[in-house]
This record gives sequence, C-alpha cells and structure tokens, in this order.
Amino acid sequence: MMGRPATRDEKRLAWALWALAFVALWWTESAVGFTRDESVYFAAAEGYAGWFRQLFHSPAKALTDAAIVRAWDYNHEHPALMKTLFGLSHLLFHDTLGWMRSATAFRLPAFALAALVPALSFLFGSALYGRTAGLFAALAFMLVPRQYFNAELACFDLPVAALWLLVVYCFWRALEDTRWGVACGVAFGLALAAKHNALFLPFVLTPFALWRAWTASEGEPQARGWLLRFVGLFTAVAVFYGLIVLSLGGGEGFQKKFLLLSPHTLLFVGLAAGGAWTLKGLEKVSAPVTRALVPVAAMAVLGPIIFYLHWPYLWHQPVDRTAWYLAFHAKHNHYAWFYLGTLLREPPFPLSYVLVKTALTVPTSLMAPMVTGFVALAARVVLGQWERTRAWVRPLTMAEALVGVNAVTSILIISHPQVPHFGGVKHWFPSMVFLGLLSGQAVSRGCAALVERLRGRWPSLPGASVAVAVFALLLTPALVYSARVFPYGTAAYSELAGGAPGAATLGMQRQFWSSHVTGVLPWINEHAKPGARLFLHEVHGGSFRDYQRNGMLRPDLRAVGSPFDADVVAYQYHQEFREYEFQTWQAFGTRTPATGLYLDETPQVVVYVRPESR
Repeated sequence: MMGRPATRDEKRLAWALWALAFVALWWTESAVGFTRDESVYFAAAEGYAGWFRQLFHSPAKALTDAAIVRAWDYNHEHPALMKTLFGLSHLLFHDTLGWMRSATAFRLPAFALAALVPALSFLFGSALYGRTAGLFAALAFMLVPRQYFNAELACFDLPVAALWLLVVYCFWRALEDTRWGVACGVAFGLALAAKHNALFLPFVLTPFALWRAWTASEGEPQARGWLLRFVGLFTAVAVFYGLIVLSLGGGEGFQKKFLLLSPHTLLFVGLAAGGAWTLKGLEKVSAPVTRALVPVAAMAVLGPIIFYLHWPYLWHQPVDRTAWYLAFHAKHNHYAWFYLGTLLREPPFPLSYVLVKTALTVPTSLMAPMVTGFVALAARVVLGQWERTRAWVRPLTMAEALVGVNAVTSILIISHPQVPHFGGVKHWFPSMVFLGLLSGQAVSRGCAALVERLRGRWPSLPGASVAVAVFALLLTPALVYSARVFPYGTAAYSELAGGAPGAATLGMQRQFWSSHVTGVLPWINEHAKPGARLFLHEVHGGSFRDYQRNGMLRPDLRAVGSPFDADVVAYQYHQEFREYEFQTWQAFGTRTPATGLYLDETPQVVVYVRPESR
C-alpha cells in the first residue's frame, strides 16, 4: 500500500488519542522525580529563554556571538529544539502567567511530542493493518511502564522517537502526495534538532526511495534516465566531498577550510539546485518516480538548513561547533551498568544486551504479540527467498518492509558491542514504536481468526466484542503493573524477570537517574531537623534545587557532597556505588536504615540518619 491518507474518523480518533495521552501525562507528572539530565535541561532552557527576552529588548546585542555563547553554551552537547521549547513554555506558563509550577511548565512540550506517538501509531497502523492494529499499537506503547515514565520527562528520548515516527510516516505518505515529501524534509530537520539519533534516518529511508523509484521507472526510459541523473548527482557530490577531504589532509583540514565562500558550500548549493532541476525534469515524465525521490532531496537540503537555523549557538561558527557536537557523541563516555550480575564498565558489551533488557522490561502480555508480529514478518522474508516456499506466504509490501527495518534499526545500532550501554531502554525507543505496530498487526490478525472461529458457533457475534475482550486480556496486566510501579519507571521489570525482586536476583540494574528519591522525600521533610545537612546520593545539585523550587523538599535543608558531612543520607542502590553506603555506615556508626523506598520488598532508596541528629 502506497501512502493511504487517513479518513475523517481516523483523524478524529488520532486527535482523541493525542489528547488522552497529553492529559494523562500532565495529570500524573507531579509524582515523577527529576532525573539528573532533566535538571541540566531545566537550567539550559531558562538560559535560552533569557536570550529570547534579550532578543526582544535588544536584538543587536543578543545576536552577537558573545551574547549567544553566554546563553547557549551551557549543555551544547545536545541540539536546542526541545530545550528551547521547554524554556519558552516555562517563560509563558510559569514566569508570565503563573498557571503552573516550574517543573510542569518545563515538561509540557515533552508531553505534546510524546503524545504524537499513540496518535501517529494509530494513523500508520490503521492504514497498513486496519484500525484494530492501529488502536492496539497506540494504547500498548503508553502502557509499557518505562516508556510512559520517559514520556513524563523534559528530555529528548521520547520526542526523538515521535519525530522519527513522523519522518517515516511523512516518507510513506509522500509516495502518493509530493507535499508530504517536503514535510518529510521538515520533519527530518526537526528530528535532527531534537537528538542525534535522527542522523541515521537518511540511511534507512533512501534505499526504500530508490527501490520505489527504480520499480516505478521500469519500462519508462525517460523516467529511468532522470532517476540515474538524480543518483549521479548525489554520488558526484559525495565523491567531490571525499576528494576535498583527501586534498586537505583529512577531517581537520576539511573543517578549517569549510567557509561560507568555499567549495564545500558550493557543493551543497549545487546539490540543492541540481536536485530541484532533476526533480523538475522527472515531474514531466513520471509522477510516481518524482514522489519517491522528493523526500530524499528534502532531507538532504532542508535537514541541515533547519538544524543550523534552530540553534543560535551555530550561527557564528557553524562548522567548528557542529564538528565538536558530532565528535562528542562519536566518543561518548561509557557509564557503569549492572547487567546479569556483571558490572559493565567498558566495551565490548554483550551482543544480547538490548534483546534481553527489552524482554525483561516490557510487560509480557505486550511482549508476546510484539515478538509474534516480528517473527511472522521475518518468516515471510525468509520463506519468500525460495521458490518452493514462496507460495506459502504473501509477498512483502514496501510498507511492511519499511516498518520491519525501522523496528530493528535502533536496536541494531545500540547492540553493537562498542556502543555505550546505559540508560535502560530509552536509546532504542524509535524501534519500540515500530515493534508496537507489528504487535498491533499480530493482535488484529489474531482477533480476525478468533472471530471467524467463534462465528461458526455464534454467527451474529460482533467482531468488536472479540477485539474488546482480547484488548482487555492483553492490556489490563500492563495497565495494572504500570499503576503499581508508577512513578518509579526505571525500576519496572516484567513478569519474565520476576518483577523488581526477580530482576534484583538476576543482577540487573535496580534503578537509575536518581528520580526515585521522591519516594523518601516526604519522610525526610517530616523528620529531618531544621537546617539539616542532606546527602541525596546520585541526585544532581540542580535536582536538589528543583525539588526545593517545586515545593517537594524543605527549603531549609542543605545539600552536602559526602555522607561524612551529612545528618541524613538517602542512598540509591547502585552496584557501582556501593562504597557510598559503606561510607554512611562508617560515618553514622549504624547499618540500620531509618526508612526507605521498597518495591515488592526490593530496596531502591534507603535513608540513614546520624544518631545524634534524631
């Protein structure tokens, strides 16, 4: 199926799903603690918002590089789109209107982006596999506890997953409407502006564009000729860039000579102009081939332009600062991570990590259809390779292949033994979106088979009643567990793991990112003496400030950096940081905690009080 538009009813239901997700996230966010990253982004967002104030009052001064660096240098290892939205939301809803607390105002744009996942999953799934599949995919995604938890945060992992899905959806819709090809380029630019994951999208989508263009130009010599010109243009530009790198002695020389008036820029302009010329020529001879190639040209041209324009930090020194940003992520630090009883500190990491971690964290009632859908797709690919077995399965459509490839891309990237393994499951969320679509297809086919079987006995049985029963059977366990573990999302483990106790026995990371400290803050607020010195293990200094700023921690309590200086210690269980609990025992002269956060009797955070401070 090539890019079917949504019906009016589907659009309405998609909007309803977006609103449901947005309201649910907003309604529940106040219980979710602040992760280490999130408080950094809060601070960066405020700085960016301050720059916009300056831009309004003194534009000439704000546009100088000195003013831009002052405001935008903080946390320049990540693009600015989401932090800009966080800051502007905070400026409007908290600082100006006073409608909501500080943290909620920061998080609001993240809710809006995360809510796109169920809405787009429904639209895409309904078009490919039917409304039952689309609806299941939409609901199931938000009922995975770790995905819902990340959707609450003013971070980038859910927004970039949503934008990845948007890019793929626009690419697919472009196969029947050229305007969606331009939208694909815009969406790609926004995805680049959210997080570096999006850099892989052209490598995923371009083969599909060329596949579609090649098959659509079969038997049309003129269209095939224009297609080859298009491919030749991109190839020539890539070769010339390679020659420039070699002639300038490598990447460093290439970077130094990349100026506004240089062959580097001329090649980009030539690519844009040549791409427009070839597409104009193609449009006269073959609309299908044109529609297939417009997304490629749009991503190549609009992506870098939007990335540059969205980030003032790049405006005066785009090449050097972009090069630093890319180098930072190419050589990202490795953080210690506890996995099956082994403390992973450096590569090579286990090849099975991503698959095992996914199986142990996604609720089993959702994991089963996900695996079923993916295995069914993979089986069709394998069986379709041999003439003897080809008749057993339906041929794979391009749309199905598109979903399948995107379902494995992020997983394969993170599975590489040299890629840093940390952060739970958040780094392969783009894959989880498409695995959700495959799970929806499996459930839809299962419902259809069950209806056919039951109607032999009850001919008038409504198909919707079967779907409702199957949905309840699969979604209710995930909903119940999500409610039980909320708001401690990074401690969520599936039935396959045995929940939190089973995961602890298996030697898995119990929790991370420090947000679970909210489970003990009420006790500390009630029992800590006035002006007590508080060591919140793993809690970023900015998070300490934000807990006080949002009324979650008493303002008289003082942060200290060591158990030896503290009156109260909240230790978050991490295998790599066990020495902090040992130091607490030594400093306080006791091994007996005063209270703690326990999930199914599994310690997550334990609180110690210095005896003379009681």
